[in-house]
Amino acid sequence: MKNFYITTAIDYANGSPHLGHAYEKVLTDVIARYKRLCGENVRFLTGLDEHGQKVQQSARKAGIEPIAFCDAQAEKFRELCRLLNISNDDYIRTTQERHKKVVRQLLQKLFDKGEIYKAQYKGFYSARQEQFLLEKDKNEDGTWPEIFGEVVEITESNYFFKIGKYQEWLVKYISSHEDFIFPRFRAKQVLEFLKEPLNDLCISRPKERLEWGIPLPFDENYVTYVWFDALVNYISAIGYGEPDFEKNWPANFHVIGKDILVPPHAVYWPIMLKALGIEIPQSLLVHGWWLSSGEKMSKSLGNIVNPLDLISQFGTDPFRYFLMREMNVGQDSDFSADQFLTRYTSDLGNDLGNLVSRTLNMSHRYCEGVVKAQQIDEEPEQTLRNLWGQTADAAMQMYEGMQFHTALETAFNFIRAINRYAEQRAPWKLAKSEDPQDKLRLETSLACMAEGLRLAAVLLAPIMPQVSEKILNLLGQKSAEKFEGNLAWGQSLLGAKLAPQEILFPRLQK
Repeated sequence: MKNFYITTAIDYANGSPHLGHAYEKVLTDVIARYKRLCGENVRFLTGLDEHGQKVQQSARKAGIEPIAFCDAQAEKFRELCRLLNISNDDYIRTTQERHKKVVRQLLQKLFDKGEIYKAQYKGFYSARQEQFLLEKDKNEDGTWPEIFGEVVEITESNYFFKIGKYQEWLVKYISSHEDFIFPRFRAKQVLEFLKEPLNDLCISRPKERLEWGIPLPFDENYVTYVWFDALVNYISAIGYGEPDFEKNWPANFHVIGKDILVPPHAVYWPIMLKALGIEIPQSLLVHGWWLSSGEKMSKSLGNIVNPLDLISQFGTDPFRYFLMREMNVGQDSDFSADQFLTRYTSDLGNDLGNLVSRTLNMSHRYCEGVVKAQQIDEEPEQTLRNLWGQTADAAMQMYEGMQFHTALETAFNFIRAINRYAEQRAPWKLAKSEDPQDKLRLETSLACMAEGLRLAAVLLAPIMPQVSEKILNLLGQKSAEKFEGNLAWGQSLLGAKLAPQEILFPRLQK
């Protein structure tokens, strides 16, 4: 049976981890964990893109070899994965032999098929983006967009890949495969780009200008263009050409930012695969940017958020929760410290944390810390149980549709309903009653609170895995490995010994 194969874009070694990197890792991890909980075998890949002119320049500036520079950068990004509790199965580096071998193999195959040719090039070049530019890339006033940095005019011989011949095929493919680009409105952006004729892609750089790259197998005087190199990671990591390759390929999702949709992932990559006779990935999941006061975060504006600061102060799962709760997948979202603190204090502290605390506290105070039977089934219990049925169905559909922000909203509506149920039943009042029925209502109310909390913890497992496991452990349960059998309201906690009261989300000092 084919694995569910999901990848992030590989980070570029010339930068440092920031909020955008963290979000993409967490988003992909949430999908991977959700699929595992649904019973699927998951292969989750992330990694580092280590070649190119900017890496070479940064290494020289630091006075070290490029590989030493990349080793240090790889450790930074891998540490981010560890701090975010990312469950990737593999970490690909484009300097690894397993990757370089496949890149050279594919280049030779395309060259032998006549898909690559050598020609003289004269035109504009952006060192920042490491790509050749055309007049149409200019602003309306004739200037170059800031994203390209310094643009110079060059003349040199290079090797070109015939992507223009596949343009009509690609337009038809995107138009007829509505699930290829998610969300669908991003496909319009690609089709708009494809209205202009595609120029063949320069897939080489002369060694006299760039040494830090994978040499072309058919001409050692050139190295491979960084995008052709980087995109191949998705298949080099799973052993292209080996028997197990088809257990993972095609990828179910490449999770990428909107800035690298066109042309790399939506034009270069499918055409490369088509020319090589390799199946196209099933879907590109394209997420938006995190903004600060409506502007893109950048070094020049000084508004970049360091995720490591937030994780060290608030913990991994609160950070993961905020990212998933605030961002509608595919759209941009604004980051603000005030909104982060509001979510932490209100959703996590007052709603979830308070529910955990009061459930454990009252269970020990009134029921010796043991979950009793749910023997009363009156309107409050029926209402809460029915709400759970609606919550579970709706949230699972939202997970499947990548609507994690609304899934969390639905889950926390249920958590708030458990707190309202506690206020309605008022166990502290029932404990003072001498009526035998009130004794049963007391035991039932605390059992229902514990059961509701258990179910909520299971539902939150893809997004807050550590918090989910902690809550289930406090309830005397193991962490949930599958949704199946764990999302039905029942009496599985009957007789469970609960842990003492614990504060999951400490109140912040001003």
